[in-house]
Amino acid sequence: MTRAEVFEWVRSQYGISPDYPWEGDDEDAVLRHPHNKKWFALVMEISANRIGLNGDKRIDVMNVKCDPLLIGSLAGHGGFYSAYHMNKMHWLTIKLDEASTEQIKSLIDMSYEMTAR
Repeated sequence: MTRAEVFEWVRSQYGISPDYPWEGDDEDAVLRHPHNKKWFALVMEISANRIGLNGDKRIDVMNVKCDPLLIGSLAGHGGFYSAYHMNKMHWLTIKLDEASTEQIKSLIDMSYEMTAR
C-alpha cells in the first residue's frame, strides 16, 4: 500500500485528511481525530536503517497505536517493526510496501478506535 492509498482509504473511511504539522516538512504526515486531536497514525519517510534494515534507502513507514500483545507477535515479521520514534510498548511501525493492504487497514482501524477515547 502506498502512502497515497493510505490517505485515500482514511479519507473515505473516516473523512480525515493528512495533517502536515511540521513547517517545511511535506513528507511526514499525521492522521488525527478531529474532536480530540489525538494521533492515530504517523506516516513518515525515513532511512531504512532507522528500523534495523540494511542501507540508507528512504522508505515509507507508518506508526499506529496497537495492542501490546499484538505488537509482540507482529514485530519483526513481514513489514512490522518496533515503533520508530514512538513508545515501543504501544506503537508499531509498518513498512507500507511490505505489509498487506488488509493488515494495514485493520491496524489503522484498531489505532483509530484506541485513540478515539
